[in-house]
Amino acid sequence: MQPVPELPFPDAHRPDGTPAPHPHLAPVTGLLGTWHGLGDGGYPTLDGDFAYAQEVTFSHDGRPFLRYEARAWILDADGGPLRPAARESGWWRLQADGHVEAVISQPTGIVEVATGVAADGTVDLATHQVALTLTAKRVDATRRRYTLADDGTLAFTHDLAAVGQPLQHHLSATLRRAR
Repeated sequence: MQPVPELPFPDAHRPDGTPAPHPHLAPVTGLLGTWHGLGDGGYPTLDGDFAYAQEVTFSHDGRPFLRYEARAWILDADGGPLRPAARESGWWRLQADGHVEAVISQPTGIVEVATGVAADGTVDLATHQVALTLTAKRVDATRRRYTLADDGTLAFTHDLAAVGQPLQHHLSATLRRAR
């Protein structure tokens, strides 16, 4: 058996990395990299509000796709990790006009197809369709907004319509570039 060769094009996490970003990624190159931060969440069906830590990574492989991965942990009263929370991964497909089509999957049996726009340091995505496994909790719609601020932070907000509740605020976090 032959050894597996080293792959020539790993995912790039920076706009100046190799391979170069596809021109369609121009509105989102500021997102490239890994971001860490803290946030707050809540929802009417939960026992109460909560604090969480979040890590979001955006990368590309030279094509007009942005690879997306997010992880979160619920924090205790002292700010320490209590337990894992949300995890999701997916792909954002960018068009020449700044429109975005996103596919985001979660280990809880939820797959979202979202559409939106990337412009002026902001990506705004809203649900186009949701697919659920047989045992997944009901999710009807989401809206996600990522905004790069002048101070180098990435603001994240997530609205959710789930388990019979209307679309409303669920999460918000302020993230800083980790790498």
